Amino acid sequence: MIELEQKVDTLKETLEDFIKYTGIEFNKAYNLHMESQLEFNRFKEEMKEFKDEMKEFKDEMKEFKDEMKEFKEEMKFFKEESRTENREMNKRWGELSNKMGTLVEDLVYPSLPRLIDETHGLAVSDLMIRRRKKLKDGRNREFDAIAVAENYIFLNSTKSTMRINYIDEFITEINEFRDFFPEYREYRIIGILASLSIDDSMKNYAEKKGFYVTAVGDTLMDIRNTPGFKPVEW
Repeated sequence: MIELEQKVDTLKETLEDFIKYTGIEFNKAYNLHMESQLEFNRFKEEMKEFKDEMKEFKDEMKEFKDEMKEFKEEMKFFKEESRTENREMNKRWGELSNKMGTLVEDLVYPSLPRLIDETHGLAVSDLMIRRRKKLKDGRNREFDAIAVAENYIFLNSTKSTMRINYIDEFITEINEFRDFFPEYREYRIIGILASLSIDDSMKNYAEKKGFYVTAVGDTLMDIRNTPGFKPVEW
């Protein structure tokens, strides 16, 4: 009987120890769960704040893009307006120069080095305007503008209004050029026709003859030839 009571007491103590241990472990697990829950809640709050910040950033970016679009449109309008004003100013300047007889000096002469660089990538080493020469046989001729660049002569003829007969006469002028300037006999000659404005029919005819065509544009004189045009070398 005493032995049975001892066994019951031992079992009771073991059960109490198990319950106590289980309670401690449960409290640990509960506390860990609560800490995890708090961490998760904090993470959710941080994610919410991040999403709000991202939304605000996207709104700001959209506003920035809208402002940039408006700025680009304003710049495009400004460029177009400036280009129109430049073209109109150059046209008026050309008309005034034509009345004063200084079209070559005011528009063509300043533009030739740029045009030659744009079309051939050559630097002009010598530039002459209104060169008049007389030969022993009695022939005399005035050349509007002559630009020397490496082994090329860029010969210009300027008319306030371009006509077919002027283009044909320019061919004769080119063919006689070496008679007046024998020192350039070995140079290749490229013809440049200039005018205040060039209509399509004159441009097409000049191109068939192999000439560059220039007229008043955004930057004084601009090339008006068809893209890809190759001039004749005389």
